[in-house]
Amino acid sequence: MRLFECGTLVPGCDWHTRANDDAEVVRRAVEHMRNTHGETIIRENMIDNIKARIRDEANAA
Repeated sequence: MRLFECGTLVPGCDWHTRANDDAEVVRRAVEHMRNTHGETIIRENMIDNIKARIRDEANAA
């Protein structure tokens, strides 16, 4: 499983998601950024920042 914790990108946010592949994690993270943090434009550098923070859940501890 792949894991993304929003707090690594947006300090203080406790939201996280996990999925089998990075593409689904990114899709969910982008949806979260739009709905929760009010991001109306998702730039390529934000996608890159999300991807850089995705890790294997087994190594998350």
